Amino acid sequence: MNAPHKLLVLYTGGTIGMQMSADGLVPAAGFEARLRAEQAAHPERPAPDWVFRELAPPIDSANMTQSHWLAMRDAIVAAVEEDGCDAVLLLHGTDTLAYSAAALSFLLLGLGVPVLLTGSMQPAGVPGSDAWPNLFGALAELARGVTPGVHLYFAGHLLHGARTSKLRSEDFDAFAEVARPRHGQAAAELPATLTWRQPRQPANVAALPLFPGLQAAHVQALLASGVQALLLECYGSGTGPSDDEALLAALREAHARGVVLAAISQCAEGHVEFGVYAAGSRLAATGLVSGGGMTREAALAKLFALLGAGLAPAEVEHWFALDLCGELRD
Repeated sequence: MNAPHKLLVLYTGGTIGMQMSADGLVPAAGFEARLRAEQAAHPERPAPDWVFRELAPPIDSANMTQSHWLAMRDAIVAAVEEDGCDAVLLLHGTDTLAYSAAALSFLLLGLGVPVLLTGSMQPAGVPGSDAWPNLFGALAELARGVTPGVHLYFAGHLLHGARTSKLRSEDFDAFAEVARPRHGQAAAELPATLTWRQPRQPANVAALPLFPGLQAAHVQALLASGVQALLLECYGSGTGPSDDEALLAALREAHARGVVLAAISQCAEGHVEFGVYAAGSRLAATGLVSGGGMTREAALAKLFALLGAGLAPAEVEHWFALDLCGELRD
């Protein structure tokens, strides 16, 4: 909880640093000079000493990919191991901010320093923008001391990196921790293969919301695309079409050949509990592992991190069901 001695500010792009072009707002480089000028104009704002790094080229977070997550992870690890940084502030676009916060939560398990992600709904420099309040608010939080782990700071709130979703597309108060039931068994000890020291590889992970009219052919086509894991967003407490034998057979066959099948609830405040309804039990019997009250962002990121560590399907299922960083337990 001590204030950092050397903070890395890692700029990835996003609305916070965007500037106008002929086609509209686009990510722009050179944000360090703008940040230093703003800080010099307001020396009363608390902020740790910081160094600046920028991912090149800066991106619109709507274009976020797994390779960007891995680049962020590598930059953070290098800053801690090689440059002696003891905290990180990562500037990011809002469209996929919650996804990246969740991904880094699992890619940096056990790192031992605070990592805060923030961004803004309007660019820095726009009158009334939330950019500087969010950025300097995050710096002030770090100056006061933040517990190790990945956090998201937005609109004056410090949020858990693996429990947060974007709920609004226009309001400054766009993010919140989703009020899902949180219970489950915590991992007693993390193996070295799951900690921040373990480099990761890309993984082919997909999500599919269940909906009335979903056909077995839809599921078969997705499973035939080479996915290593499929996250089903089920109804309610984990139910789905239990009378479609072709669909159930497609899931069973995929699981038998090593595809990890996981389930979360579509409900904003729901969680999976397969045994409540027969429809849930039949779906679970195809090989699904419960994601409890995890958000979509957390479940996808967790599957990516586990598969990217090279774990076998059975190992992925084992660790997916356990709480690793507070995604399943308060």
